[in-house]
Amino acid sequence: MAQDGTRRGFVERLPAWSRVVIGVVAVVVGAVIAIRPTTSLGVLALLIGAGLVLAGVLALFERHRTVVRVALAAAWVAAGVFVLLWPGLTVRMVILVVGAGLVVNGVVGAASAFRGEQTLDARAAAVLLGVAGVVFGVLALTWPDITLLVVGLVFGAWLVITGAREVLRVVRGSRDNAPDAGRPPLWRRWLRTLGAVAAVLLAVVAGLVSAGIRGGSPVADEFYAAPRDVPAEPGRLIRAEVFERGMPDDARAWRILYTTTDLEGDPAVASGLVIVPRDGSGDWPVIDWTHGTTGFDRGCAPSILPAVLESGAFLILDEVIDHGWAIVATDYLGLGTEGPHPYLIGLPSGRAALDAVRAARELDDARLGDRTVVWGHSQGGGAALWTGAIADAYAPDVELAGVAALAPAANLPGMVENLTSVTGGSIFASFVAAAYSAAYPDVTYREYIRPGAEVIVRQLATRCLAAPGIVPSLVDLLGTSQDPRIFATDPSEGPLGQRLRENIPPATTTVPVLLAQGASDGIIVPAAQDEFVASVCAAGMSVDYRRFAGLDHMPLVEPDSRLIPQLLQWTEHRFAGMPVEPGCVTTDH
Repeated sequence: MAQDGTRRGFVERLPAWSRVVIGVVAVVVGAVIAIRPTTSLGVLALLIGAGLVLAGVLALFERHRTVVRVALAAAWVAAGVFVLLWPGLTVRMVILVVGAGLVVNGVVGAASAFRGEQTLDARAAAVLLGVAGVVFGVLALTWPDITLLVVGLVFGAWLVITGAREVLRVVRGSRDNAPDAGRPPLWRRWLRTLGAVAAVLLAVVAGLVSAGIRGGSPVADEFYAAPRDVPAEPGRLIRAEVFERGMPDDARAWRILYTTTDLEGDPAVASGLVIVPRDGSGDWPVIDWTHGTTGFDRGCAPSILPAVLESGAFLILDEVIDHGWAIVATDYLGLGTEGPHPYLIGLPSGRAALDAVRAARELDDARLGDRTVVWGHSQGGGAALWTGAIADAYAPDVELAGVAALAPAANLPGMVENLTSVTGGSIFASFVAAAYSAAYPDVTYREYIRPGAEVIVRQLATRCLAAPGIVPSLVDLLGTSQDPRIFATDPSEGPLGQRLRENIPPATTTVPVLLAQGASDGIIVPAAQDEFVASVCAAGMSVDYRRFAGLDHMPLVEPDSRLIPQLLQWTEHRFAGMPVEPGCVTTDH
């Protein structure tokens, strides 16, 4: 019989060194899981399975074993065997097993503190470790879009703590049972409790990080809610209010809610910003800005995000105001207003840009002029090309003088096919999957997204590009397999490929077009852009195509880019009505 009268049977007959070995193995396995949470899913499943079995064995070593604790230990072992035998389980299933196990084990551990005769330090340690286990389990269950990191950092850390606790308990017990052992010093009695406090602190830190990531995504307020009666006519101003966040002192701004038209041709509501110089007589020429990618979720509208225009790659606001120009910047449909957002879908994006200008004219204090030049970058570059392509037919009342498409997402099949070979490209691919599956019934996640990645891809689409959760979500996605691709099927083929081709901007723009491309762009591949330009030029559209050596996707539009003075001068000429020779010209800068 064991000294405390609670250990009997097979467990008690195990030599102390075997328990130390099991504890050390648990520490090593837990450390490997925690340090390498983004290993391939197959390897991770084997590590998790082994860790679950070890957790069950360690549970049998507890001093106060009850029927419930023995059953829990058996459940840990069974879960581990299940994961080992079916390593093809989805990440979501693995995390459900681990999370539920941690919660139950924590509750049972905390309850054990109130059974039998125990010292105060032992009771405190049991309660604290139980609380830590519950917190870890809840984090695992409620943080499903960062599952691999949760499995690694939560389960791995918990396994390290549990294994180390068993090793220390064996060592401490051997010393306490030595013939010459006296009463253990107070610090040693409370060593286990200090370890439990450390576990709770780790759980609290993990919880704070989780809350920070979840709370980091902005939310649309009541301004963006559509009224009960929405005017059927597109381009009507619904409401406007003064907007000051991030605006320079020499500018005035408003956020607006207005009517537009969705993909199906039905009335819809979009939001945006109107910015004008503070001083002057008005009649400001208009830059109709179509922003670059900010996200797919409703809270990712530039007018909501902290960085406002910068979030969508408009980085020269001061220069534009100094030129005496106004900016009308649509958020597009589904950003700010209710979704879904038509990401890289041409018609509703171009319509939203044109209707924003129409609605802004109803804002008397803005005093906008008649002439408009469209600027857009990346996603917005494609939207700018669509704006020019449909302007004559959709909004002949908008006096369009030119279109500047900067690194535009134009050759969509080529761009999307390239995304998963680019660092961070899976983020944009997740937005494409979300938008096209929402807009087109023939495009489905099941056909195009790898089953093991679908949960994470769906969650990625709920993140804004600059939100705190986007990086761990991306790391999680990259760790789901040794093959980081999210697509199970070539996105340029089948229904998705057909829909992408439908959203290539058509060669129907009749105003001057400036298309700028960074020759070192890793997202919008220059070769794909060359192909697009060649196709629209062959169809008779006039394009001033300028390629900039050494510039990547974002550096192309930064204030010190060689493009910026050329863009400003080209826009001055458009507002002045200077003629442009028809045809296509390609120049390298």
